[in-house]
Amino acid sequence: MASEPAPPRGAEPVDPRVLRSRAAALAAARAMLLEEGWEAVTHASVASRSGVGRTTLYRHWPEATALLRDVLREQIEIDHTAPTGDLRDDLIRELGALRGQLHRPPLERAMRTMIERAPTHPAYAELKEFLYQEGSRVLDEIVRAGIARGELDPRLDPSRAIDQLAGPLIYRRLLAGRTFTEAYVRDLVDDFLHAHRPHR
Repeated sequence: MASEPAPPRGAEPVDPRVLRSRAAALAAARAMLLEEGWEAVTHASVASRSGVGRTTLYRHWPEATALLRDVLREQIEIDHTAPTGDLRDDLIRELGALRGQLHRPPLERAMRTMIERAPTHPAYAELKEFLYQEGSRVLDEIVRAGIARGELDPRLDPSRAIDQLAGPLIYRRLLAGRTFTEAYVRDLVDDFLHAHRPHR
């Protein structure tokens, strides 16, 4: 069995009990997010479900939005796909993961709340920016790899590509309130590839 990675030189070793309590709190908070929605993720409710003391929770996450950020980071990491090098398949699978998030009511409500509150609440603005950066990270990697392999036009701006790929899904679900199928995702990817294949 692989050993635990050594802490950085000069860094204080982390108490295993701290790691266990943090993991237990995040697991409880993520389950609550998926079962009941973001409103249920409070220090009191997470302490009750996880068995981790509220004082410990406040020490790790002074604000509820900080706890929500780490819960979303964990969930996004779980949902992200692992690129294989097949451009079309990688795009379809990663956008399929986004489709799953958008059609999961608790996650959808969390996204709507962040978008709604971000203009007037700095903590939610920071959370929304984090969600965008972390949520689009793998899609950005896939597009850049496609450009590097010569499968996409070298003049393509990766950030614009993300807008063209993820934008229609977010617009259709969060603004239009419509559902969409896996076939919709495949058609979107095929249209994108048709528009951005290199000119021979």
